[in-house]
Amino acid sequence: MPSHFHWIFKTKCELGSVSDIMRDIKKYSAWDIMEQIEKSDNEMSKLFQDAAIGYKNQKRKLWMPRFDDQVIRNAEMFWTKLHYIHNNPVKAGMIMKSEDYKYSSARNYAFGDNSILEIDTSYAGIQLK
Repeated sequence: MPSHFHWIFKTKCELGSVSDIMRDIKKYSAWDIMEQIEKSDNEMSKLFQDAAIGYKNQKRKLWMPRFDDQVIRNAEMFWTKLHYIHNNPVKAGMIMKSEDYKYSSARNYAFGDNSILEIDTSYAGIQLK
């Protein structure tokens, strides 16, 4: 999605919490994204600088300060969340079928296509070649 992303992931507590993972993703992706924006679009760069006003020690602001997380407790919840994620760009009117969205794991589940995203579909009980 252009303004946000959804994902399901499995973590190991000894490697860090969900908050640790999100902090690092936001931190490192913001550097790369902002570098590209600053090279190509001064007007957009100014928007992110303005968004940082009021945040201590921050020159620019890309990500929201919070994130929403949910623990997947069973197979039914997994499939409910996965279908929601896959249907998100369809509901937004961006595409007709979920597997048509370039950055959706629906492509992995439907076609075994790992060319854009590498997804472990075996977690869902699906073995694709």
